[in-house]
Amino acid sequence: MKICIFGAGAIGGYMGAKLAQAGADVSLVARGPHLKAMRENGLRLIEEGGETTVKVTASDNAADLGPQDYVIVTLKAHSVPAVVPHMQPLIGDHTTIVSGVNGVPWWYFHKNGGALEGTRLESVDPRNAQWDGFGPDRVLGCVVYPAAEVVEPGVVKHIEGNRFSLGEPDGSKSERALALSKVLTAAGLKAPVRPKIRDEIWVKLWGNLSFNPISALTHATLDVLCTDAGTREVARNMMLEAQTIAEKLGVKFPVDVDRRIKGGADVGAHRTSMLQDLDQGRPMEIDALVGSVKELGRVTGTPTPTIDTVLSLVALRGKTAGLYTT
Repeated sequence: MKICIFGAGAIGGYMGAKLAQAGADVSLVARGPHLKAMRENGLRLIEEGGETTVKVTASDNAADLGPQDYVIVTLKAHSVPAVVPHMQPLIGDHTTIVSGVNGVPWWYFHKNGGALEGTRLESVDPRNAQWDGFGPDRVLGCVVYPAAEVVEPGVVKHIEGNRFSLGEPDGSKSERALALSKVLTAAGLKAPVRPKIRDEIWVKLWGNLSFNPISALTHATLDVLCTDAGTREVARNMMLEAQTIAEKLGVKFPVDVDRRIKGGADVGAHRTSMLQDLDQGRPMEIDALVGSVKELGRVTGTPTPTIDTVLSLVALRGKTAGLYTT
């Protein structure tokens, strides 16, 4: 089984290192100093139990790697549409695209049934780049839970979590999902195959939708924004609006909104990914996490006044920092 991780930064690097340690046939697509360091020195993974360095096959050119059985996409959502043409050398007749990207996925309405079957989302897949470039039948959903960071080129530090939930758009336990789950499990990762992957997508999105933009606007850590009366109420209203949308789409939430906010507070003084991107001058993941939910509000006829307000504010914050374009 040939596996390529496209976008081998923190999360992709963590997964790639674990797979390489387990002897899997894995390659990485990366760029810049991180790629140079991996080529020269291997990929070093720092975990709670110690450090390991593995030799990896890495390139910035997909043509060097050839067709794969699985291409696991771990880029930020806004980066994917532009690189679809560059990924084509990785895609053969039987290649599966594993979408390990935050937010509402571009394939959300593929094989979900109902009146919205086949609906495409401009906010996460402008000009249908992924729908047409990959084809939705290739996709396998993935909800990414680990936290990691690139502490220096070629060095990834694992912070917490090791679960990558997998799920077919139609909810089946397919051979391709089970086969990938087996390989990831052998690498020491948790990879359950879920019959309702969209439910998990929404539970994660619930927090990302609200906590990320609020933190970018206030520079507050999770423990603060989830307990301050004002920001907690804004987050709660955003989450309730999102819940209304999701339930119209058939999603069932295993926890209520207050428990979800408490879960955020319990994480402690964590700086969200959007706040980190803002501070480090990286493009902000606004459309996939917030704009997509506003678009789903329109699709389902659901008012989203709080989401709309926060989206307008964080979009302008991103624009003034030169980190977001529409």
